[in-house]
Amino acid sequence: MARQKSTFVCQSCGAVSNQWAGKCESCGEWNSITQETEGSGVGGSPNTIRGKSGRIVELVSLSGQEKPAPRIVTGVAELDRVTGGGFVKGSVLLLGGTPGIGKSTLLIQASAALAQNDHSVVYISGEEAIDQVRLRAARLGLSQATVQLAAETSVEDILTTLTAGPPPDMVVIDSIQTLWTDSADSAPGTVTQVRASAQAMIRYAKQTGAAVILVGHVTKDGQIAGPRVVEHMVDGVLQFEGDAGHQFRLLRALKNRFGPTDEIGVFEMTGGGLTQVANPSAMFLGERNISTPGAAVFAGMEGSRPLLVEIQALVAQSPLGTPRRAVVGWDTSRLSMVLAVLDAHCGVRLAGHDVYLNVAGGLKITEPAADLAVAAALVSSLAGVALPSECVYFGEVSLSGAIRPVAHAPARIKEAAKLGFVSGVIPQASLKSTKTAELDLSSLETLADLVARIAVGSQLTTDEANED
Repeated sequence: MARQKSTFVCQSCGAVSNQWAGKCESCGEWNSITQETEGSGVGGSPNTIRGKSGRIVELVSLSGQEKPAPRIVTGVAELDRVTGGGFVKGSVLLLGGTPGIGKSTLLIQASAALAQNDHSVVYISGEEAIDQVRLRAARLGLSQATVQLAAETSVEDILTTLTAGPPPDMVVIDSIQTLWTDSADSAPGTVTQVRASAQAMIRYAKQTGAAVILVGHVTKDGQIAGPRVVEHMVDGVLQFEGDAGHQFRLLRALKNRFGPTDEIGVFEMTGGGLTQVANPSAMFLGERNISTPGAAVFAGMEGSRPLLVEIQALVAQSPLGTPRRAVVGWDTSRLSMVLAVLDAHCGVRLAGHDVYLNVAGGLKITEPAADLAVAAALVSSLAGVALPSECVYFGEVSLSGAIRPVAHAPARIKEAAKLGFVSGVIPQASLKSTKTAELDLSSLETLADLVARIAVGSQLTTDEANED
């Protein structure tokens, strides 16, 4: 009998090498390389496997009548928004999130909502016992939902159970890292097992038309654990994120073959589970202090949804040789750029000051349209004057100090007017494309114009104080 060859596979990125090393050359992780046999999946030679002869696949033309993908509407509006209108039959989604963020709670609520709409749902837990899942369902008031429950980690047993009866409409696997299959000779949670188990569940979904939801663990840097090839195999990747210090939870679509990837769903974690937030702007602005310097309201966009959040800045004289720059919810390099533009083109010297920036509510902002609101909050904190409480800001700041236009200006202004704001500061080019009388709009061409406007307000405040 020929000796079985072995390869060494990185459990972090899936890179294959011929010898063991303490550090993976591909991803840089330490002590992540383990020894696996070639026949276990990764690194296996196709010559060692005798497969049956292939079949002729029908070839069709590029033109033809398109059929819309049938969807399963869950009834959870925020979840349906992110997935593009519901789960597509035969699709496989990967849901990732940090421990304790509420992934299992979200899926149990979605499963119960589907069961109430006469859909058959199978929930398979590999991390918790049946009694633990039942306790969570009872706490959420969903114990009467007709969801079929099982606690199993063997892929062969799961597939045998699912194929014993009619295929369900949705199958939830919590989580993919706990599954193991006899076709892979390695421990559960390794790259080989995760890849082989995911491939088996994907094959089942395509053959039966059932929608399969796979729960994935998240590493310390926020990436879904396991080989990245699993993210390419599935039809959609959803990220459930939030801050442990806040009750808000955001659901994002990082990949979606059947819908948009720029939508978000907003939930609030309560004692009775996750509740949908229909108007997140009002919630993010509900507890702001309108008379505090260093606070500006940013009219942003998350997909097709306008979202208003408060940008908070604190500028203080630094006793250190190198001032601190602390940012929560925004890009640190973007803040450094805004500070450089304020210094070079506006005469605002912040080199000897500590700068702290925070996006209220635990929200993370990525679009450059927040540059103008960040600059307004910084100058307001430095000058010690509060900005108008009923004014919103949005615009991109270029390196030359010019204010560049941003997309979806009418939607931003409409959302601000709906929440009771009366004025807005926007780029000059956006004013030309915006035809609305809902807000009293002021346009800016350069960042220096904003600094001058805040300085005038500071001078007026000082004169009023001296008269008193």
